[in-house]
Amino acid sequence: MQYRSDRKGTELSMLGYGCLRFTKKNGKIDLCKAEEEIMEAVRGGVNYFDTAYVYPGSEAALGEILKRNNCRKQVYIATKLPHYLIKSRAGLEKCFQEQLRRLRTDYVDYYLMHMLNDADTWEILKQKGVGDWIEEKLGLGQIRHIGFSYHGNSENFKTLLDAYDWDFCQIQYNYMDEYTQAGRAGLEYAEQKGVPVIIMEPLRGGKLVELLPEGAKKYLHRQNRNVLRLSGRFAGSGIRPG
Repeated sequence: MQYRSDRKGTELSMLGYGCLRFTKKNGKIDLCKAEEEIMEAVRGGVNYFDTAYVYPGSEAALGEILKRNNCRKQVYIATKLPHYLIKSRAGLEKCFQEQLRRLRTDYVDYYLMHMLNDADTWEILKQKGVGDWIEEKLGLGQIRHIGFSYHGNSENFKTLLDAYDWDFCQIQYNYMDEYTQAGRAGLEYAEQKGVPVIIMEPLRGGKLVELLPEGAKKYLHRQNRNVLRLSGRFAGSGIRPG
């Protein structure tokens, strides 16, 4: 696994693990299957796990799996505040404490404002006390890094980046979204400001693979076989498929 450093020098795996789409069984998360998948990722060097308050059952499942396997200290948890549900500073604290209980932890490594899509919304949140609350949590070490996830347009993204000294941000980016949402323009602006970017939906939940024409699928299959064949020639060099 390859790693990159954030602004504070934390080494994050190039591949993170999104916890939105756990397999369901009888309407609930199949915890045994999720545990197998998560622990295989941990063994493979993945250390960034992304969940959210509004992903049904996800925070609790992740917390339970990490506790069972005694590996909370090996990974970094990213979860998200549903700011659109928050009415007051007391509401902020209530939500955050519930997330800590679900995740079986006393701190969150990467905390995001969920779907924060413009600076005006951020200003409204500040009026509700979110700015002071974040600074308090950062000071106590209950939040280690603060950021936001984004689904707006590139101009609003730039304004939002300028509105606060964010530790990181998370944007949807793939070959279909190069000129939508934050897009390449937003990605490059974040790089200019020195704000690390986490990419979500690189395959749009698998749609960019599953809905490919058959010819494209066969081409990718051939390319993957070539990569695997080459990787065997470089065993021990640190080069791994993907």
